[in-house]
Amino acid sequence: MAKRILVPLDGSTTAEAVLSLVGDLAGGAQATVKLLHVAPVPDNVYSIDDHLVAYADQEIARLEAQHLDYLATAEVCLGDVAIERAVRFGDPVHEILAEAEQWGADLIVVMTAGRSALGRIVLGSVAEHVFRKAEVPVVLCRGGQVVTPWKTSRAEGSSILVDPPAR
Repeated sequence: MAKRILVPLDGSTTAEAVLSLVGDLAGGAQATVKLLHVAPVPDNVYSIDDHLVAYADQEIARLEAQHLDYLATAEVCLGDVAIERAVRFGDPVHEILAEAEQWGADLIVVMTAGRSALGRIVLGSVAEHVFRKAEVPVVLCRGGQVVTPWKTSRAEGSSILVDPPAR
């Protein structure tokens, strides 16, 4: 049973649709949920050894506070679940995977845009890349529903959830 569930949110209502499912999952497992928002690196910021350096450090603090406020409003959907919040700046896939590793997540729950399987393969998406590269199990959701028809082991401690074949 998952004890540390990482939930990336991008600010969209589509991504937030996963929160009721996460609340049920975490509440039953007495798990901690970490809500993560990955924002683009602002134009006036550069990176040195993965540390953001701003021409005006107040700008980073202001943006981080703004994103943390967004996560605080999203967490209302989770009820009495233990919640942590984090904001990272950079490439969403890289930052989600880095946060999962650094925090010790044992499950990532992420919303997918709901395009067809072929569309996701051709176009790619943050959810699909996280799904393929994560070292921990990833639950993909579409429209608030878990995509769970098959479960195939990809690597030790990791699983893949995929769409069922058309019938």
